[in-house]
Amino acid sequence: MTKYLLNYHGGSAPQSKEEGERVMKAWTDWMDVLGKALVDAGNPAGQSRTIAANGKVTTGGGANPSTGYSILEAKSLEDAVSLSSGCPIFKSGGSIEVAELMQM
Repeated sequence: MTKYLLNYHGGSAPQSKEEGERVMKAWTDWMDVLGKALVDAGNPAGQSRTIAANGKVTTGGGANPSTGYSILEAKSLEDAVSLSSGCPIFKSGGSIEVAELMQM
């Protein structure tokens, strides 16, 4: 099995404690469905900086900053994409970039 990085982008923050609890339950329910395929549940990402090849540092994380990550184990990229399809980030307007983690 190969590991895949789920790099979350965007998504809105909950506007109330109650909404936050509903969102957190949606995430834990989805992660429960993933079962053993979920190798690392990951974390949300905070502020970021982009470092260019010339050393220039830019605030804000570029055009599509990461808002978090998880790591899955799947048979193929298509399988990892399929497993990702139920992610709650889509309900808040976010997206996921799925990338194979290469063995070195």
